Amino acid sequence: MTDGYFSEEHEEFREVAREFNEREVAPHYAEWDEKHMMDRSVWTAAAEAGLVGLAIPEEFGGMGLTDYRFRAVMDEEFVRAGHMALGLALHLHDDWVLPHILAYGTQEQKTRWLPGMLSGELVTSVAFTEPGAGSDLRGVRAKAVRNGDHYVLNGQKTFIGNGISGDAALVLARTDGGKGRGSRDSFSLFLVEKKDHKGYTAGNQLDKMGLKASDTAELFFDDVEVPAANLIGEEGKGLDYVVEQLPQGRLAIAVAAVAVGKGVLAETVEFTSSRNVFGERVLDFQNTQFELAELSAELEASEAYVQRAIERFNAGELDAVAASKVKLQAGSMAKDLVDRCLQLHGGFGYIVESSVAQAYMAVRLLTIFGGTNEILKDTVGRSIAASVKEG
Repeated sequence: MTDGYFSEEHEEFREVAREFNEREVAPHYAEWDEKHMMDRSVWTAAAEAGLVGLAIPEEFGGMGLTDYRFRAVMDEEFVRAGHMALGLALHLHDDWVLPHILAYGTQEQKTRWLPGMLSGELVTSVAFTEPGAGSDLRGVRAKAVRNGDHYVLNGQKTFIGNGISGDAALVLARTDGGKGRGSRDSFSLFLVEKKDHKGYTAGNQLDKMGLKASDTAELFFDDVEVPAANLIGEEGKGLDYVVEQLPQGRLAIAVAAVAVGKGVLAETVEFTSSRNVFGERVLDFQNTQFELAELSAELEASEAYVQRAIERFNAGELDAVAASKVKLQAGSMAKDLVDRCLQLHGGFGYIVESSVAQAYMAVRLLTIFGGTNEILKDTVGRSIAASVKEG
């Protein structure tokens, strides 16, 4: 982020994140990438370093760090170290699951789950997407039917990060017993713990284009008996809760996009300054300078936009439309920037082991995950149309 945006406290936190990456992640990351799975020990190590569950209140053992600049610092360090897959895994845990429990969980649920989420002993995943329902969650077909003091859950989820390694999933399921596309009050949220529930299984590891060190899989729920005590908030409010917490998840992706852009642009400047063609540095060609000038300006504009979004989030003012806008802009910027930087690397950029190739494969997810660009445009466009109609 730009100079002066972070305080001394944030920079001290940066040193913690940097040291953790060097000590606990760098020696193993290549192996994790090859087997598409991180060792579970990295979660407890990250927790010991204070990098997990930042927003968990002190009464549950956490630090209660709600200033999102701390997450931005972490993202910059994970990207700088080339450990973007670990950053994604932590985002799923902290920016998608945790906010729902903090906002809607009962005191008993928080007491039961938050200590484990903080210590890394309870790793969570987000089980919203299905083969026939992604950005349009009203198409979710997984069903939870009340039966006494529990619900019987049946359904299939796909593209679930932390799906194999995770211990619990935040599941969006239909509870109205209906068929077809659901209404606003058709869905509920449950935290389903794998160890306690027969019929909760993970499918085969899905081979992603990038971010391979983080596991992704299908989840299957076959007559899983979920205690009613695991219902998050009220029955029929699940979709409302997801929409209410979307701003944090989408802000997380925008923050990651800027971090990736900064890392790749800095690496590209270094590469073009050391690579010679026809007796001249690649950096000295006018085309290179023009490309880098445009990318630098676009990155700084996006960075300022994301900083403003973080400020609005910290103040409790970042709504779904604003979060959609910043994710749309930052994600698209990062995708374009990495593509153009790869071009400046020539053949070196096309080698999978190169950092820019890794970023190219990783950044492609940013315009899909957390709401596709097309859905974001629809959200923003409808808001614009509604404001004109009201006027």
